[in-house]
Amino acid sequence: MKKTLPFASLVGLLLLVFERPAAAYLDPGSGSMLLQVLLGGFAAVGVAIKLYWHRFSALFSRRQQDPDKR
Repeated sequence: MKKTLPFASLVGLLLLVFERPAAAYLDPGSGSMLLQVLLGGFAAVGVAIKLYWHRFSALFSRRQQDPDKR
């Protein structure tokens, strides 16, 4: 472990120093995939809020006391 950390940091530093330009191409499918991931994330958050709505509302609401229990 003691020898691998300096070696890994040296390799990482060399990769940063000797970088080459990337000829990357983003096709139209990449944008639709990103949109699908975002919409799926929003849907998952919406379902989680719907399932746990009572717990969320109980955290932020005051409990009302019954007049009989006073």
